[in-house]
Amino acid sequence: MAFSFLVAASAVMSEVDGVPFNQFLSIRISILNFIIFMGFTFLWYIVQALSGAYYIRRLTKKTKEIINNIEITSLGSLVLLIYSVIFNIKLVTPLFLLVFWLMTTIITIFSRNVIKFIIKKSWARGINLQNVIMVGTNTRAVRFARNLEQSPELGCRVMGFVDQDWQGNREFKKSGYPLLADFKNFPTFLRAHEVDEVIIDLPLNSFYQEASYLVGLCVQQGIIVRFLSDSLYLLFDMKLARAELEEVQDYVILSVYTGAMGGWPILAKRAVDVMASLLLIVLLSPLFLVVAFLIKLTSPGGPVFFVQDRIGLRKRKIRVIKFRTMAPGAEQSLTALERFNEASGPVFKIKNDPRVTCLGRFLRKTSIDELPQLFNVLTGDMSLVGPRPLPLRDYAGFSQDWHRRRFSVKPGITCLWQISGRSSLSLPFEKWMQMDLDYIDHWSLWLDFKILAQTIPAVINGKGAY
Repeated sequence: MAFSFLVAASAVMSEVDGVPFNQFLSIRISILNFIIFMGFTFLWYIVQALSGAYYIRRLTKKTKEIINNIEITSLGSLVLLIYSVIFNIKLVTPLFLLVFWLMTTIITIFSRNVIKFIIKKSWARGINLQNVIMVGTNTRAVRFARNLEQSPELGCRVMGFVDQDWQGNREFKKSGYPLLADFKNFPTFLRAHEVDEVIIDLPLNSFYQEASYLVGLCVQQGIIVRFLSDSLYLLFDMKLARAELEEVQDYVILSVYTGAMGGWPILAKRAVDVMASLLLIVLLSPLFLVVAFLIKLTSPGGPVFFVQDRIGLRKRKIRVIKFRTMAPGAEQSLTALERFNEASGPVFKIKNDPRVTCLGRFLRKTSIDELPQLFNVLTGDMSLVGPRPLPLRDYAGFSQDWHRRRFSVKPGITCLWQISGRSSLSLPFEKWMQMDLDYIDHWSLWLDFKILAQTIPAVINGKGAY
Protein backbone atom coordinates (compact mmCIF):
# COMPACT_ATOMS: atom_id res chain seq x y z
CA MET A 1 0.00 0.00 0.00
CA ALA A 2 2.75 2.44 0.97
CA PHE A 3 4.72 1.70 -2.21
CA SER A 4 1.61 2.12 -4.36
CA PHE A 5 0.85 5.39 -2.59
CA LEU A 6 4.37 6.64 -3.40
CA VAL A 7 4.11 5.66 -7.08
CA ALA A 8 0.68 7.26 -7.42
CA ALA A 9 1.89 10.44 -5.71
CA SER A 10 4.90 10.68 -8.02
CA ALA A 11 2.57 10.27 -11.02
CA VAL A 12 0.39 13.25 -10.09
CA MET A 13 2.78 15.50 -8.12
CA SER A 14 3.68 17.68 -11.09
CA GLU A 15 -0.01 17.95 -11.96
CA VAL A 16 -0.95 19.11 -8.44
CA ASP A 17 1.97 21.28 -7.25
CA GLY A 18 4.17 21.60 -10.33
CA VAL A 19 6.93 19.56 -8.67
CA PRO A 20 9.02 17.45 -11.06
CA PHE A 21 9.67 13.80 -10.16
CA ASN A 22 13.39 14.28 -9.53
CA GLN A 23 12.50 16.67 -6.69
CA PHE A 24 9.61 14.63 -5.35
CA LEU A 25 11.62 12.43 -2.98
CA SER A 26 13.33 15.43 -1.38
CA ILE A 27 10.08 17.04 -0.26
CA ARG A 28 9.75 17.46 3.47
CA ILE A 29 6.68 15.87 5.01
CA SER A 30 4.84 17.76 7.73
CA ILE A 31 3.81 16.09 10.98
CA LEU A 32 0.14 16.65 10.12
CA ASN A 33 0.50 14.91 6.74
CA PHE A 34 2.35 12.05 8.41
CA ILE A 35 -0.47 11.62 10.96
CA ILE A 36 -3.08 11.70 8.17
CA PHE A 37 -1.15 9.05 6.22
CA MET A 38 -0.80 6.81 9.30
CA GLY A 39 -4.54 7.18 9.89
CA PHE A 40 -5.21 5.92 6.37
CA THR A 41 -2.69 3.08 6.89
CA PHE A 42 -4.71 1.98 9.92
CA LEU A 43 -7.96 2.16 7.92
CA TRP A 44 -6.35 0.15 5.11
CA TYR A 45 -5.40 -2.58 7.57
CA ILE A 46 -8.93 -2.62 9.03
CA VAL A 47 -10.47 -3.00 5.57
CA GLN A 48 -8.04 -5.79 4.65
CA ALA A 49 -8.50 -7.63 7.96
CA LEU A 50 -12.32 -7.47 7.87
CA SER A 51 -12.25 -8.68 4.25
CA GLY A 52 -10.18 -11.73 5.20
CA ALA A 53 -7.24 -10.67 3.03
CA TYR A 54 -4.61 -11.89 5.48
CA TYR A 55 -5.69 -15.53 5.45
CA ILE A 56 -4.16 -18.05 3.07
CA ARG A 57 -6.94 -20.36 1.90
CA ARG A 58 -5.44 -23.68 0.88
CA LEU A 59 -8.58 -24.97 -0.77
CA THR A 60 -9.75 -21.92 -2.71
CA LYS A 61 -9.50 -21.73 -6.50
CA LYS A 62 -6.93 -19.31 -7.89
CA THR A 63 -9.48 -17.40 -9.98
CA LYS A 64 -11.69 -16.82 -6.96
CA GLU A 65 -8.68 -15.61 -4.98
CA ILE A 66 -7.77 -13.11 -7.70
CA ILE A 67 -11.33 -11.81 -7.85
CA ASN A 68 -11.35 -11.52 -4.08
CA ASN A 69 -8.07 -9.55 -4.14
CA ILE A 70 -9.47 -7.15 -6.76
CA GLU A 71 -12.60 -6.61 -4.66
CA ILE A 72 -10.52 -5.89 -1.55
CA THR A 73 -8.14 -3.40 -3.22
CA SER A 74 -11.14 -1.72 -4.87
CA LEU A 75 -12.80 -1.34 -1.49
CA GLY A 76 -9.56 0.05 -0.04
CA SER A 77 -9.31 2.58 -2.88
CA LEU A 78 -12.90 3.65 -2.23
CA VAL A 79 -12.02 4.18 1.42
CA LEU A 80 -9.07 6.33 0.30
CA LEU A 81 -11.41 8.45 -1.84
CA ILE A 82 -13.78 9.03 1.08
CA TYR A 83 -10.83 9.70 3.38
CA SER A 84 -9.40 12.29 0.96
CA VAL A 85 -12.73 14.12 0.77
CA ILE A 86 -13.03 14.25 4.57
CA PHE A 87 -9.49 15.60 5.06
CA ASN A 88 -9.39 17.62 1.81
CA ILE A 89 -6.33 15.84 0.43
CA LYS A 90 -5.60 17.55 -2.90
CA LEU A 91 -3.07 14.89 -3.86
CA VAL A 92 -5.81 12.28 -4.37
CA THR A 93 -6.99 13.03 -7.91
CA PRO A 94 -8.76 10.62 -10.30
CA LEU A 95 -5.36 9.77 -11.86
CA PHE A 96 -3.89 9.14 -8.39
CA LEU A 97 -6.76 6.76 -7.52
CA LEU A 98 -6.38 4.88 -10.80
CA VAL A 99 -2.60 4.42 -10.38
CA PHE A 100 -3.01 3.53 -6.70
CA TRP A 101 -5.70 0.94 -7.44
CA LEU A 102 -3.71 -0.63 -10.29
CA MET A 103 -0.50 -0.84 -8.25
CA THR A 104 -2.10 -2.28 -5.09
CA THR A 105 -4.05 -4.82 -7.14
CA ILE A 106 -1.08 -5.99 -9.20
CA ILE A 107 1.33 -6.18 -6.24
CA THR A 108 -1.25 -7.92 -4.02
CA ILE A 109 -2.08 -10.59 -6.60
CA PHE A 110 1.58 -11.14 -7.53
CA SER A 111 2.98 -11.30 -3.98
CA ARG A 112 0.28 -13.60 -2.66
CA ASN A 113 0.64 -15.95 -5.59
CA VAL A 114 4.38 -16.11 -4.99
CA ILE A 115 3.81 -16.88 -1.30
CA LYS A 116 1.22 -19.51 -2.09
CA PHE A 117 3.48 -21.05 -4.76
CA ILE A 118 6.28 -21.47 -2.21
CA ILE A 119 3.90 -22.94 0.37
CA LYS A 120 2.39 -25.36 -2.15
CA LYS A 121 5.86 -26.54 -3.15
CA SER A 122 6.58 -27.39 0.48
CA TRP A 123 3.27 -29.28 0.74
CA ALA A 124 4.08 -31.22 -2.44
CA ARG A 125 7.33 -32.31 -0.76
CA GLY A 126 5.41 -33.59 2.26
CA ILE A 127 6.30 -30.68 4.57
CA ASN A 128 3.71 -29.45 7.09
CA LEU A 129 0.89 -31.66 5.79
CA GLN A 130 -2.52 -31.66 7.46
CA ASN A 131 -3.76 -35.01 8.80
CA VAL A 132 -7.30 -35.43 7.48
CA ILE A 133 -10.05 -37.87 8.47
CA MET A 134 -13.11 -38.44 6.28
CA VAL A 135 -16.45 -39.11 8.00
CA GLY A 136 -18.76 -41.07 5.74
CA THR A 137 -17.87 -43.93 3.42
CA ASN A 138 -20.11 -43.12 0.47
CA THR A 139 -18.82 -42.93 -3.10
CA ARG A 140 -18.55 -39.15 -3.15
CA ALA A 141 -16.44 -39.08 0.04
CA VAL A 142 -14.07 -41.69 -1.39
CA ARG A 143 -13.80 -39.77 -4.65
CA PHE A 144 -13.05 -36.57 -2.76
CA ALA A 145 -10.33 -38.32 -0.71
CA ARG A 146 -8.71 -39.52 -3.93
CA ASN A 147 -8.80 -35.98 -5.30
CA LEU A 148 -7.00 -34.75 -2.19
CA GLU A 149 -4.30 -37.38 -2.56
CA GLN A 150 -3.89 -36.63 -6.26
CA SER A 151 -3.46 -32.90 -5.47
CA PRO A 152 -0.40 -32.75 -3.18
CA GLU A 153 -0.34 -28.97 -3.53
CA LEU A 154 -3.37 -28.87 -1.21
CA GLY A 155 -1.19 -30.11 1.66
CA CYS A 156 -3.46 -32.89 2.96
CA ARG A 157 -2.75 -36.45 4.09
CA VAL A 158 -5.85 -38.71 4.29
CA MET A 159 -5.52 -40.91 7.38
CA GLY A 160 -8.68 -42.92 6.74
CA PHE A 161 -12.45 -42.99 7.20
CA VAL A 162 -14.97 -43.04 10.05
CA ASP A 163 -18.48 -44.47 9.63
CA GLN A 164 -21.03 -46.90 10.96
CA ASP A 165 -21.55 -50.36 9.49
CA TRP A 166 -23.93 -50.09 6.52
CA GLN A 167 -24.67 -51.83 3.25
CA GLY A 168 -22.26 -49.66 1.26
CA ASN A 169 -19.25 -50.81 3.29
CA ARG A 170 -18.58 -53.66 0.87
CA GLU A 171 -18.04 -51.16 -1.90
CA PHE A 172 -15.95 -48.97 0.40
CA LYS A 173 -13.58 -51.84 1.24
CA LYS A 174 -12.57 -51.97 -2.41
CA SER A 175 -11.22 -48.42 -2.14
CA GLY A 176 -8.26 -49.56 -0.03
CA TYR A 177 -8.75 -46.87 2.60
CA PRO A 178 -8.75 -47.97 6.27
CA LEU A 179 -11.89 -47.69 8.38
CA LEU A 180 -10.43 -46.07 11.50
CA ALA A 181 -13.45 -46.18 13.81
CA ASP A 182 -17.21 -46.01 14.05
CA PHE A 183 -19.04 -43.05 15.61
CA LYS A 184 -18.96 -44.59 19.08
CA ASN A 185 -15.19 -45.17 19.09
CA PHE A 186 -14.28 -42.01 17.19
CA PRO A 187 -13.76 -39.88 20.37
CA THR A 188 -11.20 -42.38 21.64
CA PHE A 189 -9.39 -42.36 18.29
CA LEU A 190 -9.40 -38.56 18.21
CA ARG A 191 -7.83 -38.29 21.66
CA ALA A 192 -5.04 -40.72 20.84
CA HIS A 193 -4.02 -39.47 17.38
CA GLU A 194 -2.73 -36.33 15.70
CA VAL A 195 -5.71 -35.09 13.69
CA ASP A 196 -5.78 -31.63 12.09
CA GLU A 197 -9.00 -31.70 10.07
CA VAL A 198 -12.20 -33.74 9.89
CA ILE A 199 -14.22 -33.67 6.66
CA ILE A 200 -17.82 -34.79 7.03
CA ASP A 201 -19.94 -36.14 4.18
CA LEU A 202 -23.13 -37.49 5.74
CA PRO A 203 -26.79 -37.11 4.73
CA LEU A 204 -27.83 -34.56 7.36
CA ASN A 205 -31.52 -35.41 7.13
CA SER A 206 -30.82 -38.84 8.65
CA PHE A 207 -27.52 -38.22 10.47
CA TYR A 208 -28.12 -34.83 12.04
CA GLN A 209 -27.52 -36.00 15.62
CA GLU A 210 -24.33 -37.85 14.71
CA ALA A 211 -22.95 -34.94 12.65
CA SER A 212 -23.83 -32.43 15.38
CA TYR A 213 -22.06 -34.61 17.95
CA LEU A 214 -18.94 -34.92 15.76
CA VAL A 215 -18.81 -31.16 15.17
CA GLY A 216 -19.07 -30.46 18.90
CA LEU A 217 -16.38 -33.05 19.63
CA CYS A 218 -13.93 -31.50 17.15
CA VAL A 219 -14.70 -27.90 18.10
CA GLN A 220 -14.02 -28.70 21.76
CA GLN A 221 -10.53 -29.89 20.82
CA GLY A 222 -9.75 -27.12 18.35
CA ILE A 223 -9.83 -29.39 15.29
CA ILE A 224 -10.95 -27.90 11.96
CA VAL A 225 -14.23 -29.35 10.64
CA ARG A 226 -15.22 -29.22 7.00
CA PHE A 227 -18.49 -30.30 5.34
CA LEU A 228 -18.42 -31.79 1.87
CA SER A 229 -21.69 -30.09 1.01
CA ASP A 230 -23.40 -26.72 1.13
CA SER A 231 -25.37 -27.67 4.24
CA LEU A 232 -26.16 -24.76 6.49
CA TYR A 233 -23.78 -24.64 9.42
CA LEU A 234 -26.59 -22.99 11.40
CA LEU A 235 -27.99 -26.50 11.82
CA PHE A 236 -25.30 -27.00 14.46
CA ASP A 237 -24.64 -25.36 17.79
CA MET A 238 -21.24 -23.77 17.15
CA LYS A 239 -20.89 -20.99 19.72
CA LEU A 240 -17.13 -21.54 19.90
CA ALA A 241 -16.50 -21.62 16.16
CA ARG A 242 -16.68 -19.63 12.95
CA ALA A 243 -17.62 -21.14 9.62
CA GLU A 244 -16.58 -20.40 6.05
CA LEU A 245 -17.53 -21.79 2.66
CA GLU A 246 -14.57 -22.86 0.50
CA GLU A 247 -14.12 -24.54 -2.87
CA VAL A 248 -12.03 -27.59 -3.66
CA GLN A 249 -12.02 -28.22 -7.39
CA ASP A 250 -15.73 -28.77 -8.20
CA TYR A 251 -16.79 -29.28 -4.57
CA VAL A 252 -18.18 -26.76 -2.11
CA ILE A 253 -17.28 -27.47 1.51
CA LEU A 254 -18.11 -25.77 4.77
CA SER A 255 -15.15 -25.29 7.12
CA VAL A 256 -15.51 -24.75 10.87
CA TYR A 257 -12.67 -23.08 12.79
CA THR A 258 -12.10 -22.26 16.44
CA GLY A 259 -9.90 -19.63 18.05
CA ALA A 260 -8.93 -16.15 16.92
CA MET A 261 -5.42 -16.91 15.62
CA GLY A 262 -4.84 -16.54 11.91
CA GLY A 263 -3.65 -14.33 9.06
CA TRP A 264 -0.79 -11.85 9.19
CA PRO A 265 -0.97 -11.37 13.02
CA ILE A 266 0.17 -14.97 13.56
CA LEU A 267 3.08 -14.33 11.18
CA ALA A 268 3.88 -11.19 13.18
CA LYS A 269 3.68 -13.24 16.37
CA ARG A 270 6.21 -15.70 14.96
CA ALA A 271 8.49 -12.85 13.87
CA VAL A 272 8.38 -11.40 17.39
CA ASP A 273 9.12 -14.86 18.83
CA VAL A 274 12.18 -15.34 16.63
CA MET A 275 13.66 -11.88 17.16
CA ALA A 276 12.94 -11.71 20.90
CA SER A 277 14.13 -15.25 21.66
CA LEU A 278 17.34 -14.79 19.65
CA LEU A 279 18.07 -11.46 21.35
CA LEU A 280 17.35 -12.85 24.82
CA ILE A 281 19.51 -15.93 24.23
CA VAL A 282 22.44 -13.69 23.30
CA LEU A 283 21.90 -11.28 26.20
CA LEU A 284 21.33 -14.02 28.77
CA SER A 285 24.13 -16.32 27.64
CA PRO A 286 26.39 -15.23 30.57
CA LEU A 287 23.57 -16.08 32.98
CA PHE A 288 23.14 -19.46 31.28
CA LEU A 289 26.81 -20.24 31.85
CA VAL A 290 26.66 -19.20 35.52
CA VAL A 291 23.53 -21.28 36.18
CA ALA A 292 25.01 -24.29 34.37
CA PHE A 293 28.16 -24.02 36.51
CA LEU A 294 26.12 -23.76 39.75
CA ILE A 295 23.98 -26.77 38.85
CA LYS A 296 27.07 -28.88 38.24
CA LEU A 297 28.65 -27.55 41.43
CA THR A 298 25.67 -28.19 43.73
CA SER A 299 24.31 -31.33 42.05
CA PRO A 300 27.14 -32.99 40.09
CA GLY A 301 25.40 -36.31 39.56
CA GLY A 302 23.08 -35.16 36.80
CA PRO A 303 22.89 -33.10 33.59
CA VAL A 304 22.56 -29.31 33.43
CA PHE A 305 19.36 -29.42 31.41
CA PHE A 306 16.15 -31.34 32.02
CA VAL A 307 14.59 -32.37 28.70
CA GLN A 308 11.08 -33.78 28.73
CA ASP A 309 8.52 -34.87 26.15
CA ARG A 310 5.46 -32.64 26.30
CA ILE A 311 2.33 -32.03 24.25
CA GLY A 312 2.59 -29.19 21.74
CA LEU A 313 0.56 -27.81 18.84
CA ARG A 314 -2.06 -30.25 17.49
CA LYS A 315 -1.02 -32.75 20.17
CA ARG A 316 2.41 -33.25 18.58
CA LYS A 317 5.13 -34.28 21.01
CA ILE A 318 7.85 -31.69 21.56
CA ARG A 319 11.07 -31.83 23.58
CA VAL A 320 10.94 -29.01 26.15
CA ILE A 321 14.21 -27.79 27.70
CA LYS A 322 14.61 -26.50 31.25
CA PHE A 323 17.43 -26.06 33.72
CA ARG A 324 17.45 -29.09 36.01
CA THR A 325 15.98 -28.17 39.40
CA MET A 326 15.61 -31.66 40.87
CA ALA A 327 17.96 -34.32 42.10
CA PRO A 328 19.06 -36.96 39.55
CA GLY A 329 16.45 -39.68 39.03
CA ALA A 330 13.55 -37.48 40.20
CA GLU A 331 11.24 -38.73 37.44
CA GLN A 332 11.50 -42.31 38.69
CA SER A 333 10.32 -41.32 42.19
CA LEU A 334 7.18 -39.54 40.95
CA THR A 335 4.93 -42.57 41.46
CA ALA A 336 5.86 -42.80 45.12
CA LEU A 337 4.88 -39.15 45.64
CA GLU A 338 1.55 -39.23 43.79
CA ARG A 339 -0.42 -39.55 47.06
CA PHE A 340 1.00 -36.20 48.25
CA ASN A 341 -0.27 -34.30 45.20
CA GLU A 342 -1.81 -30.96 46.28
CA ALA A 343 -3.00 -29.75 42.86
CA SER A 344 -6.47 -30.34 41.42
CA GLY A 345 -7.00 -32.20 38.16
CA PRO A 346 -4.42 -34.39 36.42
CA VAL A 347 -1.41 -32.14 37.13
CA PHE A 348 1.11 -32.99 39.87
CA LYS A 349 2.40 -30.33 42.26
CA ILE A 350 3.39 -30.30 45.91
CA LYS A 351 4.53 -27.22 47.81
CA ASN A 352 7.65 -28.74 49.35
CA ASP A 353 8.72 -31.27 46.75
CA PRO A 354 11.61 -33.26 48.32
CA ARG A 355 13.12 -33.86 44.89
CA VAL A 356 13.88 -30.16 44.32
CA THR A 357 17.43 -29.06 45.14
CA CYS A 358 18.27 -25.89 47.10
CA LEU A 359 19.45 -24.16 43.95
CA GLY A 360 16.42 -25.55 42.13
CA ARG A 361 14.05 -23.76 44.54
CA PHE A 362 15.72 -20.46 43.73
CA LEU A 363 15.61 -21.16 39.98
CA ARG A 364 11.92 -21.99 40.18
CA LYS A 365 11.13 -18.99 42.38
CA THR A 366 12.73 -16.66 39.84
CA SER A 367 11.60 -18.68 36.79
CA ILE A 368 15.20 -18.85 35.60
CA ASP A 369 14.70 -22.59 35.09
CA GLU A 370 12.29 -21.77 32.23
CA LEU A 371 14.76 -19.61 30.26
CA PRO A 372 16.21 -22.47 28.13
CA GLN A 373 12.74 -22.75 26.58
CA LEU A 374 13.79 -19.73 24.52
CA PHE A 375 15.52 -22.32 22.32
CA ASN A 376 12.12 -24.05 21.90
CA VAL A 377 10.66 -20.70 20.86
CA LEU A 378 13.47 -20.09 18.39
CA THR A 379 12.97 -23.50 16.74
CA GLY A 380 9.21 -22.97 16.48
CA ASP A 381 7.99 -25.63 18.93
CA MET A 382 6.81 -22.96 21.36
CA SER A 383 5.89 -19.28 21.50
CA LEU A 384 6.71 -16.62 24.06
CA VAL A 385 3.03 -16.49 25.02
CA GLY A 386 0.62 -19.41 24.95
CA PRO A 387 -0.81 -22.22 27.09
CA ARG A 388 1.91 -23.98 29.07
CA PRO A 389 3.13 -27.27 27.49
CA LEU A 390 1.91 -30.20 29.56
CA PRO A 391 3.80 -33.44 30.29
CA LEU A 392 2.46 -36.65 28.73
CA ARG A 393 1.42 -37.82 32.20
CA ASP A 394 -0.83 -34.79 32.73
CA TYR A 395 -2.37 -35.06 29.27
CA ALA A 396 -3.24 -38.71 29.87
CA GLY A 397 -5.33 -37.59 32.85
CA PHE A 398 -7.58 -35.23 30.88
CA SER A 399 -11.22 -36.13 31.47
CA GLN A 400 -12.97 -33.40 29.45
CA ASP A 401 -12.72 -33.02 25.69
CA TRP A 402 -13.02 -29.22 25.84
CA HIS A 403 -9.69 -29.13 27.68
CA ARG A 404 -7.98 -30.37 24.53
CA ARG A 405 -8.81 -27.22 22.56
CA ARG A 406 -5.78 -25.63 24.24
CA PHE A 407 -3.64 -27.71 21.85
CA SER A 408 -4.99 -25.84 18.81
CA VAL A 409 -2.27 -23.18 19.34
CA LYS A 410 1.44 -23.34 20.14
CA PRO A 411 2.34 -23.66 23.83
CA GLY A 412 4.18 -20.76 25.44
CA ILE A 413 6.65 -19.81 28.13
CA THR A 414 4.11 -17.53 29.84
CA CYS A 415 0.34 -17.24 29.76
CA LEU A 416 -2.71 -15.81 31.55
CA TRP A 417 -2.47 -18.59 34.11
CA GLN A 418 1.07 -17.70 35.09
CA ILE A 419 0.45 -13.99 35.58
CA SER A 420 -2.62 -14.85 37.65
CA GLY A 421 -0.71 -16.83 40.25
CA ARG A 422 1.67 -18.95 38.17
CA SER A 423 1.66 -22.50 39.54
CA SER A 424 -0.44 -21.58 42.56
CA LEU A 425 -1.94 -24.67 44.16
CA SER A 426 -5.11 -22.73 45.00
CA LEU A 427 -5.98 -22.20 41.33
CA PRO A 428 -8.43 -24.96 40.26
CA PHE A 429 -7.46 -26.98 37.20
CA GLU A 430 -10.77 -26.15 35.48
CA LYS A 431 -10.09 -22.43 35.95
CA TRP A 432 -6.62 -22.86 34.48
CA MET A 433 -8.02 -24.60 31.39
CA GLN A 434 -10.71 -21.93 30.99
CA MET A 435 -8.08 -19.18 31.13
CA ASP A 436 -6.15 -20.92 28.35
CA LEU A 437 -9.28 -21.05 26.20
CA ASP A 438 -10.07 -17.40 26.96
CA TYR A 439 -6.60 -16.56 25.67
CA ILE A 440 -7.20 -18.54 22.46
CA ASP A 441 -10.64 -17.05 21.82
CA HIS A 442 -9.58 -13.44 22.47
CA TRP A 443 -6.03 -13.59 21.15
CA SER A 444 -4.35 -10.55 19.66
CA LEU A 445 -0.80 -9.22 19.47
CA TRP A 446 -1.79 -6.58 22.02
CA LEU A 447 -2.89 -9.31 24.46
CA ASP A 448 0.50 -11.02 24.02
CA PHE A 449 2.33 -7.78 24.82
CA LYS A 450 0.15 -7.24 27.90
CA ILE A 451 0.88 -10.74 29.18
CA LEU A 452 4.61 -10.32 28.57
CA ALA A 453 4.58 -6.98 30.42
CA GLN A 454 2.69 -8.49 33.38
CA THR A 455 4.96 -11.54 33.51
CA ILE A 456 7.91 -9.49 34.77
CA PRO A 457 6.23 -8.26 38.01
CA ALA A 458 4.71 -11.73 38.50
CA VAL A 459 8.19 -13.28 38.38
CA ILE A 460 9.69 -10.61 40.66
CA ASN A 461 6.85 -11.12 43.12
CA GLY A 462 7.45 -14.89 42.99
CA LYS A 463 3.80 -15.62 43.81
CA GLY A 464 2.71 -19.19 43.29
CA ALA A 465 6.09 -20.53 42.19
CA TYR A 466 7.12 -23.91 43.65
